[in-house]
Amino acid sequence: MASTTAPLRPQVPTPPPNKPPNKSSSKIEASTSTPNPQCSILIIGAGATGLLASLRAHYQGLTPLLIEKTSFLGGTSSLTGGSVWIPCNPITFPPSASTSTTSSKPSNQDTLPSALTYLTTLIDPIGPVSSLERKLAFLTQGPKMVEWLREVGFKWISAPRFPDYYPEVEGASLGRSVEGEVFDAKKLGKWEALMARSETQTDVAVHASESNVFPIFWRTWGLFFLFLKIVLVRTVGWRVLGRRPVTMGRSLIAQLMLLVKNRGLEVWRETELIRLLLEEGNVVGAVVKREEKEVEIRASKGVLLCAGGFARYLEMRREYFQAPASDEWTMVPPPDTGDAIRAGQEIGAATALMDDAWWYPTFVNPRTGERHLCPYERWLPHGIIVDSSGKRFMNEAQSYFDCGQQQYERNKTVPAIPAWLVMDSQHRQKYLLWKMLPGRTPERAFTDGWLKKAASLSELAEEIGVDAEGLTSTVTHFNKMVAKGTDDDFNRGTSLYDQYYGDPTMTPNPNLGTIELSPFYAIQIWPGDLGMKGGLLTDEYSRVVRENGEVIPGLYAAGNTAASVMGRMYPGPGSTLGPAMTSENLDGG
Repeated sequence: MASTTAPLRPQVPTPPPNKPPNKSSSKIEASTSTPNPQCSILIIGAGATGLLASLRAHYQGLTPLLIEKTSFLGGTSSLTGGSVWIPCNPITFPPSASTSTTSSKPSNQDTLPSALTYLTTLIDPIGPVSSLERKLAFLTQGPKMVEWLREVGFKWISAPRFPDYYPEVEGASLGRSVEGEVFDAKKLGKWEALMARSETQTDVAVHASESNVFPIFWRTWGLFFLFLKIVLVRTVGWRVLGRRPVTMGRSLIAQLMLLVKNRGLEVWRETELIRLLLEEGNVVGAVVKREEKEVEIRASKGVLLCAGGFARYLEMRREYFQAPASDEWTMVPPPDTGDAIRAGQEIGAATALMDDAWWYPTFVNPRTGERHLCPYERWLPHGIIVDSSGKRFMNEAQSYFDCGQQQYERNKTVPAIPAWLVMDSQHRQKYLLWKMLPGRTPERAFTDGWLKKAASLSELAEEIGVDAEGLTSTVTHFNKMVAKGTDDDFNRGTSLYDQYYGDPTMTPNPNLGTIELSPFYAIQIWPGDLGMKGGLLTDEYSRVVRENGEVIPGLYAAGNTAASVMGRMYPGPGSTLGPAMTSENLDGG
């Protein structure tokens, strides 16, 4: 980070990867008795981006101070699948294995030209937010970030079969996502209690790239044995040995926390950003609130804002989003209230993509308010999503991001918020639904009001308030397409991505199955999200800029505080965390 317009590349030796941990006591509860604390770089937000930034700054010879608004570390990152989308990553694609290819079909090789082709083909040019320079910075520095973390002790695994979300687009590939290995959280000691966690997270040590196994694990012997490995060996087995296995977002955060802890880096929890300090046009620090006192922190090299977006700030959602705008469907924790974005706006920072989010179809229990992502329920056969007219309006098996966008688009002409996932008894007999095992539907699901049931489609339509004639004709038409094995309306099941999450026992199309066996079921689908896509506008060095493109010296942004380089698309699993974690590793950034 730097306090001038020129990007910083500190001329200091980098400590070797095997440098012994700092033996001093943790500084996580550092005193605020010093009136004006000093640091090289002030990092605001202790998610994956902030933890990595603190660690990276330390290795560059700087003195970081990491502050976090809440009592816990990890933020939204710890609640995610933990996939990190990095084309040409050295875990899946060792340098010696990379070969050039001009094929438009997904392959198990990857190159910078193919990755760039994929991004430029997929993402519409919408100004500087997804400029060629920003794309190239991400693509060239991402693999370096992965390799550097591996050198300092982070344990990755590859997902060689995990497809990009648009495998038919030129330059698409398999295996561009990596994630943390199963990790023993007990290694964190007392710090384990500081890791953010959601009550809806599972204790089963499943990796994000195995998320297609659980809803259908009894459908084939191969899936069943993989399920046993996950549950008996990796989960129960580890616990019998006295370990506490974590995967996905918790592995990502736990490993980063351990690296930060072992270096004795300073972390202030329950510390809220009040405003940035601006002197002669340069950001030189910030005023924060800690222990009910305002503390001025001076940062000689600048401030990095990586405190998330504004998913839980209804006022901002209503200001920027199309109606209906609500914070009741998001999966992001309450502290995500746009503090960092607003602090940047107050000193003249430009923003972009403020009307977009990382959409994800979501169930909401109307009685308890509990939210649950809807991934596999809509991928699998014997179900469709319909609007108030009873008509389909999307490929139900496409990426979750596209589902959210199309639900809002449909709602402009036909009420589609909420939409309804309509299933028959075959779906309930074969697959998981929310937390319910196949064939077991507790009465509470109906008394809570989130699951509806009826003996016929017309009765179900009346129960959920959609057009009965529209629903019955839609299902009749859909069943005819199932018989052919082809979704002529929305191409469900033709993409490799769709098929990855389908039921392999259903032929010829793993995503299609008839809706004909009574009773029938329906559950509301809301356009939930994993956070905001919009934020402060940055250049290829993560430097925050004004509307005229002028850099604000000393101010940097990353993660969901910064507008996404991905524009209005979601290229693959981990397209949020990939750029967020790469930002700190940019040459000069």
